[in-house]
Amino acid sequence: MTETHEHRDLSIDQQLALRTAATRLQAQFDGVFGSETIERFLHSGYDQFASRSTVPNFLPLLAERFARQRLKALAVVEGHVDDGKPIVLFLCVHNAGRSQMALGWFEHLAGDGAVGWSGGSEPGYEINPSAIAAMDEIGIDISGEYPKPWTDEIVRAADVVITMGCGDACPVFPGKRYLDWALDDPAGKDVAAVRSVRDEIERRVRGLLEELGVPVRA
Repeated sequence: MTETHEHRDLSIDQQLALRTAATRLQAQFDGVFGSETIERFLHSGYDQFASRSTVPNFLPLLAERFARQRLKALAVVEGHVDDGKPIVLFLCVHNAGRSQMALGWFEHLAGDGAVGWSGGSEPGYEINPSAIAAMDEIGIDISGEYPKPWTDEIVRAADVVITMGCGDACPVFPGKRYLDWALDDPAGKDVAAVRSVRDEIERRVRGLLEELGVPVRA
């Protein structure tokens, strides 16, 4: 961590939380990545979230969760991990509505049979409350998710990249399988208007899992 971060930007509690997070990540990725890579991912994530967060107390936790996802992706890209599970990345603009609902459906239906991630080209500040409410109606809780950016290793690790309205801002890597889902943006809409988007996402996720040969949980 830089001198500036240590003494000016971070409280003692935040410094401690980041050091504790780094220790947990180092234990998880022992023998795969060194402390320098882990701390770089952790602190760059912290900086990204700090620039647009209204809840500073949660920043170390968000940074740790995002760093863990990036490290898992890098481990796949570098060949350290190959469990045969397909990885699907859902991308939209703000990672606050469509991509979060799609991830919620994907994880709910696929269980441990596949890996789902999400991201945004311009991450928002919070998950759309109408999206949370619409998913909660059918028993899927996405309230603990958070808008986050995509990174190169996350896109490169994915077997399928689903784009939803991010257009030219969505990353394109040669040889990667892309699907574009044209879905209404739930931003600014009430729960009643979001239900049809939710149900269409369910239909598409079920079709995707069938294509991938991943059994759908009852």
